[in-house]
Amino acid sequence: MKLLILTQYFPPEVGAPQNRLFELAVRLKKIGIDVSVLTAMPNYPQMKIYDGYEGKDYVYEEIEGVPVHRSSIYLPKSKSIIQRLLNYFSFVYSSAIIGNKKIGNIDVILCESPPLFLGYSALYLKRKKKAKLIFNVSDLWPESAEKLGVVTNKWMLKLAYRLEAKLYRQSVLVSGQTQGICKNINERFPTIPTYWLPNGVDTMYYDPQLMTTDWRKENGFSTSDVLYLYGGILGLAQGLELIIEAADKLKSNPRLKFLFVGSGPEKEKLQVLVSKKHLHNVYFFDAVSKVNMPAILSACDVSIIPLRKLPLFLGAIPSKIFENLAMEKPVILAVDGEARDLFVNQGKCALYCEPESVEDLTKNILLLANDTELRRQLGMNGRKYVEINFNRDTIAQKFYTTLVNNVSKA
Repeated sequence: MKLLILTQYFPPEVGAPQNRLFELAVRLKKIGIDVSVLTAMPNYPQMKIYDGYEGKDYVYEEIEGVPVHRSSIYLPKSKSIIQRLLNYFSFVYSSAIIGNKKIGNIDVILCESPPLFLGYSALYLKRKKKAKLIFNVSDLWPESAEKLGVVTNKWMLKLAYRLEAKLYRQSVLVSGQTQGICKNINERFPTIPTYWLPNGVDTMYYDPQLMTTDWRKENGFSTSDVLYLYGGILGLAQGLELIIEAADKLKSNPRLKFLFVGSGPEKEKLQVLVSKKHLHNVYFFDAVSKVNMPAILSACDVSIIPLRKLPLFLGAIPSKIFENLAMEKPVILAVDGEARDLFVNQGKCALYCEPESVEDLTKNILLLANDTELRRQLGMNGRKYVEINFNRDTIAQKFYTTLVNNVSKA
């Protein structure tokens, strides 16, 4: 079987979809699927074309044996919706052209959304290559964009919802990153077959026993400091002001330090807030590559993972949870719904914090600061839980079985 993964985001970029799709591609190839990738010139999250890819319309390379075709993309000059759409549609156009010219016969296209509009390219290539389509939904777009206020134009929303419905109906399978996403799609489109394709973690790579470097010491933190980490995209959906407000309440305790590792549209705003509050217990670090992340996770004591308090996020599972748990790090989870059920109730590897509640977060921060045995137990539970339930090898094997037994016969 020849499978094409169509995605705007892919390594060497860092991020949840990049890691998830790359890890899936490598494993499916090892199992026996002929996998290739069609993606954009790497630019995320800095929104600047990476060195070596500038000024090129097409690049072919192989990453760990996986063929990767790259086409051009327009980078926005501002954060306006028009510029963002130009960014999306430039890759829709270039990927359709390059996909048609450079990629041979394929059996199945796995298209990653968001951006939803990449579905136009998927539909074009599906028709040209006479291939089947699997539409993979990692975020319910346009629903999330509407509820977060990112898109307010009613005409544009109507167009996006119409495209969403068309893509689902043209797919032999719609996969979702969470059970909540699959349930949402099933409720609105009862006849559409869905498949839970969860995120996961490579527990052999994220292994606390393999650490040989001391990131904590190298960055000036003492052994008595309790380090609370947020690592990932600094975006609107996360509501990261919550962590800064908690840091402000706890600034009299010099042991407690709060670290942000990552980039994103809200980073400057958060830095300004920290400056206005004159906080010296909050630290910002740039986004790092995958190779550096285990050392940072190993150095920190607790991870804080928040989302804004919206019904939309009751079905969300932030991908950063898995790496933290694999590294035996307890999580303060300011996310309700599916994530709470999985990691607080079932896995017993996280403490629940009501989303957007500074008081609740502060209470949990102090609890874990003072109870090292609880930190250790939560960490051990987390490692065991993801090894059994969210191992990338198992996830890939199950998806392979679905491809062979269901998709190929559809």
